[in-house]
Parts: sequence; C-alpha cells; structure tokens
Amino acid sequence: MIPLVLVIDDDVTLNRLMVGQLNRMGHAATGVHSWAAAQAYLQQHDPHLVLLDCQLPDARGRDILPQLVGDCPVIIITAYGSVKEAVGAMQAGAAEYLLKPVNLDELQLVIHKVLDAHSMKQEFLYLKEQVQKRKSFMIGQSPALKEVENMIDAVAPSMMTVLIQGESGVGKELVAREIHERSQVASRSFVALDCCTMQENLFESELFGHEKGAFTGADRQKKGLIESAEGGTLFLDEIGEITPAIQAKLLRILETGRFRRLGGTRDLSANVRVVAATNRDLLAMSQEGTFRADLFYRLNGFTIYVPPLRQRRDDIPALVKHFINNHDFSRRVNKHLSEEALAKLVAYPWPGNIRELKNMVERAIILSGDTARILPGHIMLSDGVVSTTAAKPASKGVSLDFEQIPTLDDLEKHYLHLLLDKFNGHRGKVARTLGISERNVYRLLKKYEFMEV
Repeated sequence: MIPLVLVIDDDVTLNRLMVGQLNRMGHAATGVHSWAAAQAYLQQHDPHLVLLDCQLPDARGRDILPQLVGDCPVIIITAYGSVKEAVGAMQAGAAEYLLKPVNLDELQLVIHKVLDAHSMKQEFLYLKEQVQKRKSFMIGQSPALKEVENMIDAVAPSMMTVLIQGESGVGKELVAREIHERSQVASRSFVALDCCTMQENLFESELFGHEKGAFTGADRQKKGLIESAEGGTLFLDEIGEITPAIQAKLLRILETGRFRRLGGTRDLSANVRVVAATNRDLLAMSQEGTFRADLFYRLNGFTIYVPPLRQRRDDIPALVKHFINNHDFSRRVNKHLSEEALAKLVAYPWPGNIRELKNMVERAIILSGDTARILPGHIMLSDGVVSTTAAKPASKGVSLDFEQIPTLDDLEKHYLHLLLDKFNGHRGKVARTLGISERNVYRLLKKYEFMEV
C-alpha cells in the first residue's frame, strides 16, 4: 500500500520541494498551504502521515494538533526560533519535528523512522487486541464449548472453507480468528469484512479493489481485501446479507481462485482461505431463492455451530470472573460477585449472548461504585423477550428510548453509543454505517467523551 502523506505549510517553495521528495520516495504526497485547505483534504482522505508547519496563516500548529494525532503520526515543521514550541508539540502527541530549512535527506530518514515506529505500534496494538479477544471466548469448560474447540482443531490445519453459524453476540469472529491462529497460515494476515454495513458498489470495491477510473472519484488503483489477505485468511461476517451479484463473484473465487478488480479486465489470483459467518439460515434462504444454492454448498463444506450462551450456562461464572478481573476500576477495588447476583446471571436467557453479558457485568461494576461486592440490585436485566432462533435474520430496526423529548445532540450521542456497542468500538465500521470518515467519528468520540473506545 502506498502511504498517503499530507504536507501543510504556507511556504510555497518548501512545500513543493517536500512533496516532490516524498513522491520520489514512493509516497503519494499532497501539499496544501492553510488549515482550511487541509480540512477540505481531510474530509475526503485519511493520510498515513502529516507534516505540519507550526505557524499557518489561519491556525497555530499546536492548536490543531489534537485533531490529527488520533488518526496518524504528525511531524512538526518549525523555524529555529520556535524549537521550544516544537518540543511542546511533541509532548502533546507529535511524533517528531524538523527545523527549517528542511534538509531533504534528513526528511527521508525522519519519515522512515516515524512510519516504521507507527507501524510497529499498530501491530503491537493489533496483537494485544487479538489476545484479549481470544481470551474472552475460549473461557469455560462446558461440553458445548469443548465441541466447538474440537471442531476448530479438526479444520484449522487445512485450507478448507469454513462456515460459522450462530446467533448475534456468540463470538463467531473469535472462532474465525481461532481457526486462523491454529492454522498453517497463522503468521499471515487475518482480514475481516462486515458484509452488512456497506452498499453494494462500496462493498465490491472494498472486497475486490478497483482500477483507476473505475467510477467517479477512483483517481488511483486500489487493492481490495482479497489481496490484503494474500496467503492468509479472509473472514466474511454476516455473509447472508450480500447481494446476488456479489454472491456470483464470490462463488467464482471459491470455484476458480480467480477474481477481477472493479473496472479491471485482468484475472488475479485469490490465494486466501475463506471463513464466513452468519446468524441466518442459509439453507432456508437457498431454498427460497434469496441465496445462491451453489454458493451455500461451497461454503457449507465444513460448518461450525457456535451455541448461544444459554446452552453453555456452566461457562457464565468463568466469563463473569474474566470480565471483572479485566476491568480497570474493578481491579482497583477488588470487585467480586455475590452468590445471589451470580445466580441471577446464570438464570437469565442472554438473548444478546456473550456481548450482552460483558456489557451487563461492566454496567454492574459501575453501579456498585466503591463497594467490593456486586449485588443482585446492581444487575439490571431486560424484561423484554427476544427471539432465540439463530436462523432468523437480525433485526434491521433501531430503538432509542428517552425519558423526555431529546435534543439533536441527545439523539446523536445515543446513536453513536449504540453503534459503538454493536461494533465493539470499531471506528471503521461505525464510520461506514454513518456514512462519514473515521476522522469525523473520532471528533464525535471527543465531543461526547467516548475517547476510551
């Protein structure tokens, strides 16, 4: 992937020299001369690196730095007399600083250093996230969980296509990751795509990639997730939601191992293992004609059914203990669950499965305050009845409840919270659902003080 670099500097000559040097280094660099122009660029692009002048005609670099560092590393450019300000900017989150006049050889070294450091940080955070995710699913000793583990062990060493079935919230993606981690391609990429959050054209471009000029705004070639997962695992979540046109193209990949980028004329090799997941009954859908039967049978070569939490109640105490022990506030006050509270959790049917259990435990930790024991009164269970049939499609509706007429900010805040909960804090999925950039999602998180996500 070619790194996108944005240079924000009102010195026209220096800006042009840096952009030229960056492009010769193999980056895709763009130069702007004001913060207003930078904001217009950032509405359409997500750069991998920003070079920011300390003093712009319409802003101070230090003031706008917080709006940039959450998304990508920032290198401050400063004159000799402003070194103190540059050091302050680094303390505020900038990755490095350069003195004017910028030495182009030094520029190249600093950029390589910053991008390498950022890449290592992102890889560390990714691996840390995977470790945490794996912990939360594979906790427990119930026969139902053991059966899932046995199925994973059986299929993981092969490159066979796998279909994972189960209700929403049972941990289907975690099963897919576990298959990848126990496979012979564990050292390669695991790439996940949520099939129910994008329009068809956007989905096709994301999955297959596109050629320059394939559609309005396609100003450069883009590799899709199939190529990103080269030699590894491609996980397609909620595959029952894809359109007939995408079903046909996916079938071709599974049958021939070939595909084309959007707008392309040349076949490319798809060297990936496909793992798919759904909470819908694909067999019934294929019989109704809403899902291709030939694709279903291709996917159904090896199926793993992940049981709902109500069918593995023996694992609830271990899961609850794990969630309590891994909550920062809980560790400070040595939280633990009373026997009555645990009995209440075990008796509940958990229509939202593990995801709902985790949210419920975290809410109980907050409600119990500084007291060590979590009591039954701290556990606020829903009185509603939710369908427990995995084969039925997930509800498409959204319900927000308020005690009084909400303001627009109330609606925005609560809907953002709902999406963060639905997508486990994944900003990219929230952005795609809202139809805005990840940068704008980041700003909403700051606005409503959700920055722990």
